[in-house]
Amino acid sequence: MAKIVARIRGGIGNQLFIYAAARRLALVSDAELVLDAASGFAYDTQYNQRYQLEHFHIPCRTATAAERLEPFSRARRYLKRRANMFRPIEKQTYHQQQRIDYDPRLLQLQLHGTLYLEGYWQSEDYFKDVEATIRQDLRIRAPSDDANQTLVGHIRSHAAVAVHVRFFDEPQTSGIDNAPGDYYQRAIVDLDRRVPGAHYYVFSDRPEAARSRVPLPDRRLTLVSHNQGDSLAYADLWLMTQCRHFIIANSTFSWWGAWLAEHPDKQVIAPGFEKRNGKTSWGFGGLLPERWTKL
Repeated sequence: MAKIVARIRGGIGNQLFIYAAARRLALVSDAELVLDAASGFAYDTQYNQRYQLEHFHIPCRTATAAERLEPFSRARRYLKRRANMFRPIEKQTYHQQQRIDYDPRLLQLQLHGTLYLEGYWQSEDYFKDVEATIRQDLRIRAPSDDANQTLVGHIRSHAAVAVHVRFFDEPQTSGIDNAPGDYYQRAIVDLDRRVPGAHYYVFSDRPEAARSRVPLPDRRLTLVSHNQGDSLAYADLWLMTQCRHFIIANSTFSWWGAWLAEHPDKQVIAPGFEKRNGKTSWGFGGLLPERWTKL
């Protein structure tokens, strides 16, 4: 049987993109999907990120040491990348993403034995044709603590808007990697026109700094600040998916919060700028679904 070994890495949003693209490729190829949940985090001394897909209903097993190319995995992955670099895509046994824009060649990949897959694959076009399966797999295991269960009751009781503010730079700086300074003001004006009387729930890696970016009176917003750190990121993501509408940041985390929400009338507003360098990339081809509003 053919097999795909997908290297999981990055934050929870990137991990979900990697999984979804690999899952689709495995489904159409009648192949087993195995998740390398270790090597992508072993040397992450800058962000100290961790594997987080255990919070979802994913039916795949994690890779064995041998499937992770242990021992000497860094050197062995390097050699495999080099050996496959100039092979036609249909003959590759190690496929690494070549460009950030949506690349339809991944959909046409033919499997022969075991394929190692590496890349972020940040577009729903990599898995749109198996969307129902992806949504089933990515149901979040809801947190059971009182704080989250109480808050979700409030969220479900009215027209809730999830607002995500992501800081890639220090809050007091101009933030060349953050969303433009007036983005949230314009997005709220737009959404207030569509959904009068909505209540806004603000999610952020820096909640207090995020409050100043959202020009609303206190009575119209709730600052969600109790799920801090990577270990509780899934809980914030779950709360976001319970909202009806979305103002997302230039962040794959809030991209997935909006995408996974199943409200049929949801409105999604996203930063419309394009950035290809620096700490983060955004707005490239295929990232934002056409049905979302870009500001």
